Amino acid sequence: MSKTALIVIDMINTYDHEDAELLLPSVTTVVPVLTDLLARARRNDVPVIYVNDNFGEWRSHHGELLDHALAGPHAGLVEPLRPDKSSLFVLKARHSIFFDTPLAYLLRQQGIERLVLSGQVTEQCVLYSSLDAHIRHFDVVIPRDAVAHIHEDLADAALRMMERNMGALVCESQELWA
Repeated sequence: MSKTALIVIDMINTYDHEDAELLLPSVTTVVPVLTDLLARARRNDVPVIYVNDNFGEWRSHHGELLDHALAGPHAGLVEPLRPDKSSLFVLKARHSIFFDTPLAYLLRQQGIERLVLSGQVTEQCVLYSSLDAHIRHFDVVIPRDAVAHIHEDLADAALRMMERNMGALVCESQELWA
């Protein structure tokens, strides 16, 4: 079996952006699922890699992003997902976790061939990241209950696209590291 990593996309967030009000209900549902998934991954020694938008703040350390999100009105959505000391962290500036980031190099250095993509937004960052993972020959898994969406219909379409066009395994989070 190929070595797997859990990727957490854009969950260190202040939710003070356009579409946040549409996103928050889905995030509220996903946070407990993702909290459980993180705990199971860590218990099974699965590497956890946070890939997070830098929100236009070009800082080299994730701590500032985390502190800012934890000081905001939606800290309760961030606190349960806080990176631990073993977590890796990559900053991104655009939708895909691969676009102009060192992630592909990091994954290859770690011998990782299979990515479990979680986080937000299903029909945007998760979709584009899945495509970029696919074209880089990574196996992709999407736990549908561990990804948040803005528009449910677009998220459903994105999940179907990832499964059919990119060969992603779309499953429930409980099927992973049970």
